[in-house]
Amino acid sequence: MSSTDCIELQTNDHVSASVIWLHGLGADGSDFVPVVKELNLPVDLGIRFIFPNAPQIPVTVNGGYIMPAWYDILELTEERVIDHNHLLASIRSTQALIDREIERGTPSDRVILAGFSQGGAVAYHAALDYAKPLAGLLALSTYLPKTDNVEFHQSNKDIPILICHGIQDPMVVERQGKRAASILEAHGYQLEYKSYHMEHELCIEEVRDISLFLQKCLAG
Repeated sequence: MSSTDCIELQTNDHVSASVIWLHGLGADGSDFVPVVKELNLPVDLGIRFIFPNAPQIPVTVNGGYIMPAWYDILELTEERVIDHNHLLASIRSTQALIDREIERGTPSDRVILAGFSQGGAVAYHAALDYAKPLAGLLALSTYLPKTDNVEFHQSNKDIPILICHGIQDPMVVERQGKRAASILEAHGYQLEYKSYHMEHELCIEEVRDISLFLQKCLAG
């Protein structure tokens, strides 16, 4: 994933933080661009929002149809049988985007990773495996895939984490969101879990909570 595979949006000309936001299966980087305006962030909080585009690959559970995907899904069970090499490649590509933000002058502890659904699965591992402290992790309607290729790094043991999930989500059922929270809590992570009366989507209340989380992580 190169910089040309991303959509970028700045809240003002003086960037002091970055949010890398990964979309879900079958979508693209433009999916969450309209949300930035709805966040109603303070005008003096200069954030560079980066919305990467997933590669176009055949997805087994969708009959091999080629679509934007961070990794192939082989079986659509709650545990999700996935292509771990694809997942690892997307994790490394996302971490390369963090590295690029650091090179552009944003310290690692001013970078937040966010992801929706399949993008959230990548964001989980990309953040928790990253070797420098990050400002926060935002996991939206997603799950934590099992993998032997990625370990949790001590540098982000205290990373602020917000998990949001719809209680009526038919695509990624809430049990998957709660399971991810339980796994992280068992590893000693402190997190906030919020549920909403919605399906596989975002709602107004959730957008407000996301805004508050971003502002809290980037205060000062």
